[in-house]
Amino acid sequence: MRLLRSIWLIVPAVAWLVAPAVRAAVADELPPPERPIEEVIDSLIDAGLTAAGVTPAPAATDAEFLRRVTLDLAGRTPTVGEVRGYVESVEPDKKARLVDRLLSGPDFIYHQRNEYDVLLMASKGNGEWRDWLLKAFQEDRRWPQLFREVMLPREDQPELKAAAQFLKSRAANVDDMTNDTSRLFFGVSINCAKCHDHPLVPDWAQDHYFGMASFFSRTYLTKKNFLAEREEGNLKFRTTGGEEKQARLIFLTSAEITEPSLADKSDAERQAAEEKEKADNTRETPPEPAAHSRRAQLVEVALRPDANGFFPRAFVTRLWARLFGQGLVTPLDQMHSENPPSHPELLAWLARDAESHNYDLRRLIRGMVLSRAYGRSSRRDQPSEHPSERLFAVAAVKPLTPMQFALSLAIATASPVDLAQQQENAEQWTARRRDLENQAQNLARQLEIPAENFQVGVGEALLFSNGQQIESDYLRDSTDRLVGVLKSTDDREQLIRRTFLSVLSREPQTEEIESCTKYLAAREDRPVAALQQLVWALVTSSEFRFNY
Repeated sequence: MRLLRSIWLIVPAVAWLVAPAVRAAVADELPPPERPIEEVIDSLIDAGLTAAGVTPAPAATDAEFLRRVTLDLAGRTPTVGEVRGYVESVEPDKKARLVDRLLSGPDFIYHQRNEYDVLLMASKGNGEWRDWLLKAFQEDRRWPQLFREVMLPREDQPELKAAAQFLKSRAANVDDMTNDTSRLFFGVSINCAKCHDHPLVPDWAQDHYFGMASFFSRTYLTKKNFLAEREEGNLKFRTTGGEEKQARLIFLTSAEITEPSLADKSDAERQAAEEKEKADNTRETPPEPAAHSRRAQLVEVALRPDANGFFPRAFVTRLWARLFGQGLVTPLDQMHSENPPSHPELLAWLARDAESHNYDLRRLIRGMVLSRAYGRSSRRDQPSEHPSERLFAVAAVKPLTPMQFALSLAIATASPVDLAQQQENAEQWTARRRDLENQAQNLARQLEIPAENFQVGVGEALLFSNGQQIESDYLRDSTDRLVGVLKSTDDREQLIRRTFLSVLSREPQTEEIESCTKYLAAREDRPVAALQQLVWALVTSSEFRFNY
């Protein structure tokens, strides 16, 4: 298994990123909106491969696809029962059946909570925040609604107050609120335009940075740690030429928002604003929202219907990156005219589709993972040099997130008999998944969130090499763990096959069976220790650590 090198394609700049008239013309040339998502993806990806003269990798094996899509949709590796059921199935539509089962199960909801916790809070949100996210996905709240609740949280409403964690964790620094909101929700890292107009990207001037910052400049934490917003207050900044300017309320699209100025307000209105701020800062209950909330203005301008807007395109390319290992725009927070998408028509079509279907996450994911592009092997047996990752000719190799890894470790080392019984009953499996989530938290906190060019850190290596936690929690020989089941298995080859199916979600190869047989035979005087070492070797392998 090889991690692919990043090779950039030279792609012409896309005019629809800049000119509305040209954007409209391009939109007219997109595939019809009624076409299935997977068909559109494969049509446009294949067109790029043909133009580049690249032969894509073959389809992944059934076992590879099952493992990949279960990790991507359920946040864990498949159980032995799931592997055998899918690989042995001869149903012609078994792939669609598998995807639909995963999308409708409780694992999907928990996994979305975990993924968006990483995205928005880098897994540092408290329990209330995670509970709020979980309920949001249980109720199928869509991305625009989550954005609205995060930007305009109501701490006086129990079901919404936890959403304030996003801003409260950043409220001490206007730059953090500005940069993180712009980067995560709009796909734009605007901080490069703070000290001067962006030197390489004409799209971003200081006016844009301070225009975005103005949406947050009135937000603060009260002395009682409630999120509040002042009625008044403007930002000023100094240009590189030394001119002092007052920031205008400007969105990334350069749309300027007008609001009542301080000069237009009466003395009574100004006095009332001052008194409200003083009262808000000391009150024991959450303050009332500002009468003229700038964050509310941000929400409204960001969510104006526009399939070519920053909000839908950022949503699509982040979701694509999660499933395909790389965004249609890379880096994900560099969405501007000097960094065009790898497949501009595809991004435009998917963004239009997402907006027209109210950001239906399940629908969009289903189409993506049923495409041939998603289902390709991560191996490409071609004599030529590996093609650019931007062509999506080969499936990406993706490191597991901390929660994916912790949950998969718990599944892989659990009794396959217990798992099979629990999966037969929907209520039992929902309860088991909830328990697994709680158990996985401890290990996940000790693991690094993968970044570009991920390598296993020293802390993780030491934890798995010397940590008593791994042996006691995952390798003990009790009846509820894999080792406990294996030690009662007399047939050595069956034991090895069960181990590989449990941990790596596949059958072992002939040479692997031979090697493991020799290893176990040489340690017949200490069989439990030998089994623990065998399981440990597989769960610490690169094959287990990555989604391929």
